[in-house]
Amino acid sequence: MTIATHSVLSGTAQRPLYIGLMSGTSLDGVDGVLADYATGAGQVLAHASCGFDAPLRAELLALNSPGGTDELHRAALAANALARSYATVVAQLLAQARVPATAVAAIGAHGQTVRHRPQLFDGTGYTLQLGNPALLAELTGITVVADLRSRDVAAGGQGAPLVPAFHQGVFGRGGQTVLALNLGGIANLSVLRADGSVLGFDCGPGNALMDGWCQQHLGLDFDENGRWAASGRVLPALLAALLDEPFLRQPPPKSTGRDLFHRAWLDAHLQSFAGARREDVQATLAEFTAAACANAARAFGGAAQELLVCGGGALNGHLLDRLGALLPGIAVTTTAGRGLPPQQVEAAAFAWLARQCLLGLPGNLASVTGAHGPRILGAIYPA
Repeated sequence: MTIATHSVLSGTAQRPLYIGLMSGTSLDGVDGVLADYATGAGQVLAHASCGFDAPLRAELLALNSPGGTDELHRAALAANALARSYATVVAQLLAQARVPATAVAAIGAHGQTVRHRPQLFDGTGYTLQLGNPALLAELTGITVVADLRSRDVAAGGQGAPLVPAFHQGVFGRGGQTVLALNLGGIANLSVLRADGSVLGFDCGPGNALMDGWCQQHLGLDFDENGRWAASGRVLPALLAALLDEPFLRQPPPKSTGRDLFHRAWLDAHLQSFAGARREDVQATLAEFTAAACANAARAFGGAAQELLVCGGGALNGHLLDRLGALLPGIAVTTTAGRGLPPQQVEAAAFAWLARQCLLGLPGNLASVTGAHGPRILGAIYPA
């Protein structure tokens, strides 16, 4: 089996073009990039995105919570719908770049996380991303690399975050410590140290709680530029209760998701604040995200003087302002100033991970995930 797979992929792996597809815990849709690795350092040639329609988004959110009926059937149908959304983005990327599918070595497809429990009480763990990579390979005619987290978990790691190794290659600066903060549904921090070593971990909620509150009370997918949060006042007692979450005090390696930071978790904290204004709750949720990230940066960032922000939260001006206020002495900017727009970073990372897999190279960092050592990540579905 190994020999046959190598025969199929030996030529493919040498092609310089790779596609990365990311649909994260924010559940807002799919981001994709086409990256060229002809010179070793990837260059993004095209970027495309596709939002989830309301029924798919609602189903993916429901599948994040246990206890539903006929979950296996529903999950399979959602995975098929997700593969078709992925294929739409792939077609857009190829059209933009004017390249044929045959020129692309592989697609790195993250899939949609619906469970992330790498450490259970009995010492076992798992991570589950919905997706149908076989269908995606059929729809696109391109080799697909998927299930990129499970091998790290099997090796004793968290399976997340996987992007710090990519961050180091793109944003690291010799002799300086740089921080990279991804603000998706969940926030994760990469500490790119001056000596070349890397630390990375999930540091709390990103947009998930803010977006959920905004959707419930304004009927909008997100709080554009943080204007609604900026109109409210932070509730100190609520903020203190949110920041008392034990996960935030846990040392890395660590990772989290909607398994922890979900609506029921928030509702439990809001029971004592039933009369609070909605905009004040939103202001407090924004401050919670900013404070959790800032606390992690102070605790583990060493002498860093630069924080590069990516992900959807990088477009929230109010959130960036609060990060800047909480981190005096650290320049808070987006990754755009370093040549990679915020909404392209994670997709580009999964293009890189697909390339690592096809070339037989590790994709994880044991210093980040806590795995027993470097591992080749991903399952390959040849075109």
